[in-house]
Amino acid sequence: MLTVLESLNLSTDYLQKHNIESPRINAELLLASILNCKRLDLYLAFDKPLREEELEKYRNFIKRRGKFEPLQYITGSVEFYGMEIKVNPSVLIPRAETEILIDVVIEQVKIKEEITIMDIGCGSGNIVIALAANISNCKVFGTDISKDALKISTENAEANGVKNKTEFHLKDIFSDDFSDLPKVDIIVSNPPYVSEEKFVTLQNEIKYFEPNIAVTDFSDGYKFYKAISEKVKKLLKPGGKIF
Repeated sequence: MLTVLESLNLSTDYLQKHNIESPRINAELLLASILNCKRLDLYLAFDKPLREEELEKYRNFIKRRGKFEPLQYITGSVEFYGMEIKVNPSVLIPRAETEILIDVVIEQVKIKEEITIMDIGCGSGNIVIALAANISNCKVFGTDISKDALKISTENAEANGVKNKTEFHLKDIFSDDFSDLPKVDIIVSNPPYVSEEKFVTLQNEIKYFEPNIAVTDFSDGYKFYKAISEKVKKLLKPGGKIF
């Protein structure tokens, strides 16, 4: 039976040969998810033999990663702003850089007693959930064009204990008027911004696995920014802000 260390070494070599960036880290994270432990805990268990069912699952994970399937889709979740966010191919994988957006919004509203926020294109709900969890008196509305994305975002809100502070609605920023939703103090969005021309230059993980509608606007990269800007006055309260 292979030990943890032997499995990691073999998997790292496999991923390296298949041109996966940071092959060792990927191998460690995938095995840690199977063993339900932290990545660094593996270093204390190098000599531990893996059970056959663990090896079989690990081989499957490594094979999938070798075909450029994102690690987060394989494990089924990603950490964002200190919370675990469930993800699958129907939603964009939350990026660490988006945490900066959360920081800026929280800094702007920390002195307010009550506040309402709308996230346009909420995807997995990571922004909605992070804001709801870190702003005491708030109501956060998440909107998206994808029913599958809204299902994931609703599940994430419940799993992270903010279900009562959030609502999710099926909306198309280009065709819906949002008149059935209240005006809000803040609009936040991380919309598709990759132009159709630049989409082909992206990593294989993004091009072939993440939902295209969450990455590119199939135009010049500014289509969503224009649409959101045009509707700001209808969506925001007087003195409201957009991030």
